[in-house]
Amino acid sequence: MMMTTTATSTTMTKSSDHEGSAPSAATSPHEAIDFATFVMSLAASALINLGEHEDDQGKLNVNLPLAKQSIEILGMLREKTRGNLSAEEQSTLESVLYDLRLRFLKHQRP
Repeated sequence: MMMTTTATSTTMTKSSDHEGSAPSAATSPHEAIDFATFVMSLAASALINLGEHEDDQGKLNVNLPLAKQSIEILGMLREKTRGNLSAEEQSTLESVLYDLRLRFLKHQRP
């Protein structure tokens, strides 16, 4: 869980730059979802499917195909946003992706 705590505390900032964005149920009406929040939500999904975080029912379940899908989405996001992110956003994405790939590889070992 170090990745989640570290990335969240250092890069998860509330942005008011996206006033026109629709708020989600997880945020108040005055908070918009920023790039770091989006990356962290995909990372949380991967961690849940790696069995490293409890699901909504408080259970630990491993679903490697779904974990791999979330990690691949983050990889695709990195490729598609190359050159368009701030240094902080790029750093967040790179560190989250690196950490998740390592965790996934650990599950692949016999």
